[in-house]
Amino acid sequence: MAGEGEHSPPQALATRGIFRSPLTWRLIAINVLALAALTAGWIYLDQLRSGLVEQRINALITQGRLIAGALGEAALVSDNENPTLETITIATIVRRLANDGNVRIRLFAEDGHLIVDSRRLVAAGRKVEIARLPDPSRGWSERLREGFTRLLDALGNSMRRRHDLKPYVEHAVQRAEDYPEVLGALEGLTIPLLRKRNDGGFVLGAAAPVQSFKKILGALLLTVDSREIDKAVRRERIIVLALFVLTALVTILVSLLMAGTILRPIRRLAAAAERIRSNPGAQKLQLPLLHRHDEIGELAVILRDMTETLYQRMEAIEAFAADVSHELKNPLTSLRSAVETLERIEDKQQQARLLEIILDDVGRIDRLITDITTASRIDAEMARQSMAPCDLADLIGTAARTLRPEQGEGGVRIEISGTENPVMVRGIRDRLGQVVHNLVDNAVSFSPPGGTVSIRLESGAGMARLIVEDEGPGLPEGKEEEIFSRFYSLRPEGEAFGRHSGLGLSIARQITDIHGGSLRAENILNDDGTIRGARFIVSLPLL
Repeated sequence: MAGEGEHSPPQALATRGIFRSPLTWRLIAINVLALAALTAGWIYLDQLRSGLVEQRINALITQGRLIAGALGEAALVSDNENPTLETITIATIVRRLANDGNVRIRLFAEDGHLIVDSRRLVAAGRKVEIARLPDPSRGWSERLREGFTRLLDALGNSMRRRHDLKPYVEHAVQRAEDYPEVLGALEGLTIPLLRKRNDGGFVLGAAAPVQSFKKILGALLLTVDSREIDKAVRRERIIVLALFVLTALVTILVSLLMAGTILRPIRRLAAAAERIRSNPGAQKLQLPLLHRHDEIGELAVILRDMTETLYQRMEAIEAFAADVSHELKNPLTSLRSAVETLERIEDKQQQARLLEIILDDVGRIDRLITDITTASRIDAEMARQSMAPCDLADLIGTAARTLRPEQGEGGVRIEISGTENPVMVRGIRDRLGQVVHNLVDNAVSFSPPGGTVSIRLESGAGMARLIVEDEGPGLPEGKEEEIFSRFYSLRPEGEAFGRHSGLGLSIARQITDIHGGSLRAENILNDDGTIRGARFIVSLPLL
């Protein structure tokens, strides 16, 4: 059983539904963040409301001053000492000015009692109170719309609730003391009014003094509720809400489409990877989506190449194991035969000869094991180490100094050219040095006594070229690639059997390939077409 916190197995990924995928919800979450702008627009509609409230209050102040001036001129009863306001005339003027029913006009006397209220006008000796009645013909759709409106207003009011406003309270018997703004107007000031209602709305108004010359005769209070403003803001909220819902639906649908477009191919690739895992012996890989020209297609191609490389590596390991087994069996068989023979013979010379064979076989096994170990761990070491700038000219000089004793014994001269200036490449110094050493060692071993090995370094067109030439017998026809195979056994005449393991050139090409370069071999021909030696060319990208 998978432990807690482990990744889901490939088959679980391949069968997981789109709504159970974390990627789907991440896409939705990222796209829904775009709706924050609309949410901010919803909230900032309060600024529109505040502007409308301020404009309405300013209009009421202007309107109050005009009405107060008109009342002070038209409804004045004067006895030259004690001017007063005539109630009937005031009621007539107020009734005409309050025809729209939106603005409520109240006039308070100098002593603070209410003289006229546009909601309670005097007509034919009776008081008539004006109030709005609900429409009796409302159907269920109207009631549903009204309920939605109340819900929308409640939501808006909860976002813009102001705790710094005093509540609007209206007593049955109203006096100037109930409204501080009216008291201010009785002192000759024009004061705006803004109070909050219990339902979350506002009451807007203005109080202005009614005066004759400099004598204050009363205070005029104009009020209006915020229904018209609420209605205008509500319309904007409904538009924003509709856009929000539409955008949310489109965003979720697009997110699901994107998730499906991404997740379905990934699930198919996961299923293909699971088939490869469960059937590692399959030679034909049927991977989907290779035809797509996007990142999913690139992922499919990379997965295919990675799988093919893995199969190639597995095949190479199997072939390498078989080659190692074959190469080790030869000296072991010879060693076993020599040991068995040594027990049966008594001739001292023959015993000495068998002991030499045993020592040669042991040395050959030791060289084989050393080279096999080097070849098998090159990839791992190259993956762990970091590449750095390396000077090929310096590496060539080091290799030449290392092989100088062999040069003296074999009488082979080593000539170096092109190393006067540094030639920089990116790589692992020890491994590149091993390439140079293996190629020069191979050239020295094939060169005749008194021959010359030429090492030449060139650079151009973004590449550095190391050229190693010898004067040996050259390469067998058609074997230019085969000589880089592991345990290739063609050696020069006269060389002791088992002196070389046959892995030197294979290791050199392996290291060169890992560095992004190439290694190839060719024969050096005379003018008459005869072979006068072999040439090995290493190409590496310049730093």
